[in-house]
Amino acid sequence: MIELLKQPWPWYTSGIIIAAIMVLLLYFGKSFGFSSNLRTICSIAGAGKQVKLFDFDWKAQRWNLMFLIGAVLGGFISSVWLKSDQPMQLSAATVADLQKLHIRFDGQLNPEQLFGTTHLGVKNMALLLVGGLLVGFGSRYAGGCTSGHAISGLSNLQLPSLVAVLGFFAGGLIMTWIVFPLIF
Repeated sequence: MIELLKQPWPWYTSGIIIAAIMVLLLYFGKSFGFSSNLRTICSIAGAGKQVKLFDFDWKAQRWNLMFLIGAVLGGFISSVWLKSDQPMQLSAATVADLQKLHIRFDGQLNPEQLFGTTHLGVKNMALLLVGGLLVGFGSRYAGGCTSGHAISGLSNLQLPSLVAVLGFFAGGLIMTWIVFPLIF
């Protein structure tokens, strides 16, 4: 059974699962978003005494915290016990595109060249710090994260979510094709 789970699943499996979760959330009147967990954690830690944004009833968000914990546990289980020993398969065109960006594909989901600790110098640490700050600022400024807007907001036909998702994609394209080649 475990060997069957180690095989790559079809790409549409995650879409079916996400759709089922969204139907359940809509049925129960909940709105999905991962970045709201940070606000909840800050509220639990007592940040509401200092900052009005964190002063709310965090207990109403316990379900979202359980989703966060489940996602972390699921990631751990899949990376430790369900990890395949086979190298990841990428098309030749994708490998060529990565090489144009000076990234050597090593068969891993997270290339050692980008995510390995041997390459974690001052430049990469600064990039991670700036990237984290931009993602945090962007999700707060946009009123939610990519998962909240793209999955929950679009399924609820919210125009602000459509605008946010278009911005996410535009920013990703600009980063990939203009900024990233300048950095590396």
